[in-house]
Amino acid sequence: GNIHVTVTRHYGETAKEKSDELLLHMFIAVFSVTVLIWITLGRREAGVVALAIPVTLALTLAVFSLYGYPLNRITLFALIFSIGILVDDAIVVVENVVRHYRLPENRDKPFREVAIEAVDEVGNPTILATLTVIAAILPMAFVGGLMGHYMRPIPVGATFAMLFSLLVAFIVTPWASMHLLRRRAGAAGHDHSEKDDWSIRLYRRLMDPLISRPPLRWAFLAAVVLMLLASFVLVMVGWVKVKMLPFDNKSEFQVIIDMPETATLESTANVALEMGNYLRTVNEVTNFEIYAGTASPMNFNGLVRHYFLRQGPNVADIQVNLVEKGSRKVQSHEIAKRVRPPLKKIADRHGARVKIAEVPPGPPVLSTLVAEIYGPDYDRQREIALKVERIFEETEGVVDVDRYMEKGQDWFEIAVDKEKAALHGISAAQIDNTVRMALKGEKVGLLHDPREKEDVPIVIRLPLEDRSGIRQMTSMKMLSADGRLVALSDLVSAGKIPMDRSIYHKNLMPVVYVVGDVAGVKESPVYAILEMQKKIDEISLPEGYRIEQHTSRIPRTDQRYAMKWDGEWHITYEVFRDLGIAFAVVLVLIFILVVGWFQSLSTPLVIMAAIPFSLIGILPAHGLLGAFFTATSMIGFIAGAGIVVRNSIILVDFIELRIAQGMPLHEAVVDAGAVRFRPMMLTAAAVVVAAMVILFDPIFQGLAISLMAGEVASLFLSRAAVPILYYMDKRYELAHGHTIGSKQ
Repeated sequence: GNIHVTVTRHYGETAKEKSDELLLHMFIAVFSVTVLIWITLGRREAGVVALAIPVTLALTLAVFSLYGYPLNRITLFALIFSIGILVDDAIVVVENVVRHYRLPENRDKPFREVAIEAVDEVGNPTILATLTVIAAILPMAFVGGLMGHYMRPIPVGATFAMLFSLLVAFIVTPWASMHLLRRRAGAAGHDHSEKDDWSIRLYRRLMDPLISRPPLRWAFLAAVVLMLLASFVLVMVGWVKVKMLPFDNKSEFQVIIDMPETATLESTANVALEMGNYLRTVNEVTNFEIYAGTASPMNFNGLVRHYFLRQGPNVADIQVNLVEKGSRKVQSHEIAKRVRPPLKKIADRHGARVKIAEVPPGPPVLSTLVAEIYGPDYDRQREIALKVERIFEETEGVVDVDRYMEKGQDWFEIAVDKEKAALHGISAAQIDNTVRMALKGEKVGLLHDPREKEDVPIVIRLPLEDRSGIRQMTSMKMLSADGRLVALSDLVSAGKIPMDRSIYHKNLMPVVYVVGDVAGVKESPVYAILEMQKKIDEISLPEGYRIEQHTSRIPRTDQRYAMKWDGEWHITYEVFRDLGIAFAVVLVLIFILVVGWFQSLSTPLVIMAAIPFSLIGILPAHGLLGAFFTATSMIGFIAGAGIVVRNSIILVDFIELRIAQGMPLHEAVVDAGAVRFRPMMLTAAAVVVAAMVILFDPIFQGLAISLMAGEVASLFLSRAAVPILYYMDKRYELAHGHTIGSKQ
């Protein structure tokens, strides 16, 4: 008949599809940001800003090449992430050049002089602001563990992108402005005043009463604090859930089948076929392959979970392939959740255990939930593991529960009675060879069949029914020296002996693993572990103490019964711990930079007070979109903190510049905020537009939400809160005889 070939796995094609999609998203982001600048500033201004994007990205790609980072999904995301922030410096420079060009006092000045003056005005604060963004992003490159290596290209790429964007803003952007902007008709530009801009009028209308009326000031600040506290409550009540990484949308998953240890290969294959027949009815399944008694071809997930070592008559894998994600309405995780109950029903009917193994979105782990049981006595470890397993099974949302323990099995030891064998003239070696031939078979010749291309081996072996039990096997007859047939049972004695069980070790200590996955309303292991920790604490030990539960390290000794939570939880703990440390380092670095520039201890606190305000947008946005607050969300928040501080530095520096020019504090605060509101609005819009292209990516959705929602919240809250706090702080200083200086 015809031979049909089906490609069941092509990771090269999958990688190309991902890369092509991300490259398209990157071009869309560049185009969208350019159109945004075109609409808000003008066609020529958009050309100046757009020129900074390819130059900066090209230099960043060169850095990736020097660091040995290939062009993969993570590095492409790093470039897309950078697009929204690398145009900030160019936008600030171009907007200030345009603003200065339109000032009446610059009507008769040469464009070159106006451009130099405009760049000089924002030069120093822009350098400081860029350094604060770098200070916010770079520490994330030192996150440890698997996740650190996985995400490192993002902070590395963004850091160099910001450095290059600063150079481009001070070198390429002024040059491009000279060639593109000075061709604009001068009269039309000089007829406009910055006060005529709608954003300036709106900002003044809102900020004047907030600055001049103390009750309104305090009411506004109190409202911001209350909104921030309400945002934290969303996490506490579970409306916003925390997870390391969300589930990805893949085109495959695995069904792992473990039959009882005594199962035959035929029964295992039958169960796998029954599950396969069900999978045929799932619309999204294109094909599947069954591997009975052996492991499926190795993949990254199977490498870490040791699936490639699975051998034996009681194990089977089913590799399930789905239709392309563009041709189905639901994600692969939803399909996996849907097929789990029917497959489990089939497994329960045959006494088997079944697990649905999805391709992990990040670094793979042994399982989502892993409990490692340590102690001085292995049998007691097994008893504790069984209790922990029951807790897993009783906890809502915990599925695919299993344990790395083998049930006790016996094997038969056949001992030759040498005296009886000698009386019949039969040697022990003859008995050994006969038993081996009966059970395993022995090749005794070749069959030359003209219908076969190659010779067929002739193997002598007892039929299955005669070797399926010790009684049937020992009833076999052997030929004695005098030609009589002697039953094997007369020459040997058979007895049951317990089989040795596999004992797993970690750091040279015996360990029993209990594993599980999460599926349901709360699909993060954090919440399942928090619930199970209380139940495990209630397990009573005859030794008179509770089971010690560890999260970040294994027990130092195995002389006490203890348990360590591992799996995805361990990576989650490491990532958020390291990101928290990185964020603390970020705050210290930003504080040092701002203190060094403003020569004040209070001004940095005013500037940095706006950092948490972005959470007012970030956390509710995650809840509204039903998204997990993930590691990428945290990266977005930290990066957004740098952007918030960046804008606040430029704003405060502009306030002090106005004060140095002789403007009263009240007017300086409002005027500086009004003048800088439009470029800040543009930079926020650029971040939002650039991040929109990754909003629907399952892995980096959290990053996009944090950047977009954080920038929107900061634009409307921080741009008002920072001037108010600065006004209150400097008014207090002036009342106590201090002066307000400016830096040039």
